[in-house]
Amino acid sequence: MGKVVSFGEVIMRLSPANNRMMKQSNEMEFFFGGTELNVAASLATMGCDVKHVSVVSDDFVGESALASIKSYGIDTTHIAKNEHPLGLYFLEVGSSVRASRIAYNRLNGSFANINPNQIDWEKALEGADYFHWTGISPGISESAYIALKKGLQVAKEKGVEITADPAYRSNLWKYGKEGFEVLKELVSYSTIFIGGVNEINEIIGTKFSSDKDSFIEACKEFQKQLPSIKKIFDKVRVGASASTQETQGRAWSNETYFESEPIEILQVVDRIGTGDAFAAGLIYGLLNFDDETALKFGNAACAIKHTVPGDINHCSASDILDVMNGDKGGRIKR
Repeated sequence: MGKVVSFGEVIMRLSPANNRMMKQSNEMEFFFGGTELNVAASLATMGCDVKHVSVVSDDFVGESALASIKSYGIDTTHIAKNEHPLGLYFLEVGSSVRASRIAYNRLNGSFANINPNQIDWEKALEGADYFHWTGISPGISESAYIALKKGLQVAKEKGVEITADPAYRSNLWKYGKEGFEVLKELVSYSTIFIGGVNEINEIIGTKFSSDKDSFIEACKEFQKQLPSIKKIFDKVRVGASASTQETQGRAWSNETYFESEPIEILQVVDRIGTGDAFAAGLIYGLLNFDDETALKFGNAACAIKHTVPGDINHCSASDILDVMNGDKGGRIKR
């Protein structure tokens, strides 16, 4: 199945139940997640050997987070602890014409205060086939950026495939560095890019449009400026409302363009983590299939996550394969 190492924040999500707004509720459900952890947990659920590198709070909240991570079978050997509180965010889950809303409290949390010298990247990346990172981590703090850069340097030296999901968040980057400059630097260590025209434009300062031909030209220019990138995979989502979505994948690999069939989701349960499900499905696919099938598998994983509450896609590889192969009727399996 392959060995995957991920790096990123462990964060707690707090949400009122049953699509309520916060002002309607005095109770909230909580989940542990985080963009990169969501990918790790999904891969572990699908049977991969996964290790997550991070830091959590040195209290009962951090212990609960570690217990949750271990429950997926994820190796937590390289998750450190410090005296800062675990990062968290609040989510109001929208419905129909009402959009979901998120408020973060993470910039002074345990991951933001990570000590880069606590991580032994040589041991953390030992035997790894893939190393996954996103642009959220270097946006949280300078120390997280330094820790990630060290990990990327070691991964590159070891010949590990490095998947980069830029995941630019404008509400981050408060420590004096420009996001696009840092992301371009870090992507230069990577081999597989998970993003589309918008992300390419942000990183290399271009103005490509989103049609097929422009996507291909954007990919070519991106590889020209960042020649370490061998493959580019893009998730395209069209939303008629908060409750109805359509997902599709497209890619540029080996000088070839290909795309997956779109999948329509008529009743969205939870949109959070759907991009992470795509990334996890794609990595699993690259470990097990050819590039075109990997893209289809990633798109199916993204689609099925829309039906799963919480940040993490709990569906198995066989569940995702069923959707990929056309079983979208939702009939009871006996």
